[in-house]
Amino acid sequence: MTPELINWLAVLAFLLGLIAIILEIIVFPGFGIAGIIGIILFGWGVLLASVDVVHVTEALVLALIATIIILIVGLKLMSRYKLWFKLTLQNRQQKEDGYVAPLQELSSFAGKEGFALTPLRPAGTAEVAGERLDVVTGGEFIEPGSRVMVVRVEGTRVVVKQLNGN
Repeated sequence: MTPELINWLAVLAFLLGLIAIILEIIVFPGFGIAGIIGIILFGWGVLLASVDVVHVTEALVLALIATIIILIVGLKLMSRYKLWFKLTLQNRQQKEDGYVAPLQELSSFAGKEGFALTPLRPAGTAEVAGERLDVVTGGEFIEPGSRVMVVRVEGTRVVVKQLNGN
């Protein structure tokens, strides 16, 4: 291979590696195939652009070791000086502050009738057996004030249907 071809191949490997890493960050979040391909292409571009493969490999290994050491030291310093608490939210949602979990036993509402308080498009609020509930329909829209019946309860998801004669 000619030196010019190798230089263009190195640039192409860098660019493709960079594109793959950006795709991994923006389009395919996580650490998957695009990220691995990006890292491999990036490393291959470094090796192609180098004059001496041994020195480049040594530099890459030293950089990897330095990164691991800096990560470990950084984690130790963050825990010692409580820097992690400055970066994360420490508030808890307390019941006294008005935060309440949804009713645990919603299955008792199955088969009961009520009426829509808000438009159900397909989600909204209905009053069933004297209780205000967040409900969903099977996909249809239901106007406020319409009579509804709970057809099933799936965990905290209450599914209703409109009763005829409204």
